[in-house]
Amino acid sequence: MNKAILVFMTSVASGLVLPAASGAEPPSTGPVIEHYGPVFSVPEGSYNLVPGTQYKVSMDVGSASHQAGQPNRSIESMARFLNMHARNGINPGDLEIAIVIHGQSARAALHREAHARIIGQTNPSASLLEALAGKGVHFYLCGQTAAHYGYTSEDLLPEVTMAVSAMTVHVRLQSEGFTLIPF
Repeated sequence: MNKAILVFMTSVASGLVLPAASGAEPPSTGPVIEHYGPVFSVPEGSYNLVPGTQYKVSMDVGSASHQAGQPNRSIESMARFLNMHARNGINPGDLEIAIVIHGQSARAALHREAHARIIGQTNPSASLLEALAGKGVHFYLCGQTAAHYGYTSEDLLPEVTMAVSAMTVHVRLQSEGFTLIPF
């Protein structure tokens, strides 16, 4: 009996258990950010943000959580955030969003030419940042990280603001009422 429980728990921890609803509808993108941020449908009436309420949300993105040639998955999570809430009755205009980029994810903030020159390939996250910025998302790059890697303000996408540090941005955003989504 104990061995069966151990096998089950090991399977769960390693992700080997099949989903309960194998016939589930696959995730899809949109309606706010097309081509990014795929989400699943959830039952109507699921716990949600309150429609008509203004929310201030910030996200900390510090790891290079992407595969070569793919957009940064943590930044794409904000596309999922926008898409899932729009599908569930929340007006995207009620969401003020800031993404704080630092550490290994800093390369996502580079414009295409700088990314190609410095990293040796085009920036797979550039179109994602542009799409999010087009919906009002603000991006801040840690100046300490930028200096560490030798990135200048001229190397950044125009949608990205250089900050003194990621810590500085978080302190300021929290003092302005933003809720931090840590990733």
